[in-house]
Amino acid sequence: MISPQKFFIDGQIGKLETVLAEPDKVSHVGINGFAVIAHPHPLYGGTMDSKIVHTLFKTLPELGFFTAKFNFRGVGKSEGIYDNGVGEVEDVLSVAAAIKKKLSGSFNSLPLLLAGFSFGGAIQAHAAQKLNPQQLIMVAPSVERLKAPPVVGHAACTLIIHGDRDDEVPLKSVLDWAAPQELPVVVIPGAEHFFHGRLHILKRVILDSCRT
Repeated sequence: MISPQKFFIDGQIGKLETVLAEPDKVSHVGINGFAVIAHPHPLYGGTMDSKIVHTLFKTLPELGFFTAKFNFRGVGKSEGIYDNGVGEVEDVLSVAAAIKKKLSGSFNSLPLLLAGFSFGGAIQAHAAQKLNPQQLIMVAPSVERLKAPPVVGHAACTLIIHGDRDDEVPLKSVLDWAAPQELPVVVIPGAEHFFHGRLHILKRVILDSCRT
């Protein structure tokens, strides 16, 4: 992978710390789109450097995506303060618009993939209402706590991954949210919320599910 670019974009309430990685040319899969990854809860230590976000950030370029991760407002060097999920959705919209603008020329019309872990996964369900991504990846999404809206009709393809031993976001809450939408959920046996010792399985599921 070419060294990721670090920069700031203009969010609604200030600068947002962002890192962008280019597609992995070694994989020879071509360029399939651009991705924006959302991190876990800002008030509980969530940052763009969390292990699952890092796994997504390393995996998606292998699938041919320009991939951006960023810190929500008030996290790291991003300006502002936590806004109960409302402002954080706006942060996703700002980052997606900025990356789209940054990818000039033929890259400007690339399909969008939204991805997120825990709080970030549920935030992406909200962001999908306005961005209508081609693909949506939700890892252990806290859909019940953040009252995530249905994504069917707003995301062409949705991948939900959860651990059967998750004691932070109960698997049942995700199944109850997914069932009315007829969305399948990939359950990883033995995985808890942070997928300790299971990150390689998480990566494999994403590669197998999203490879074109």
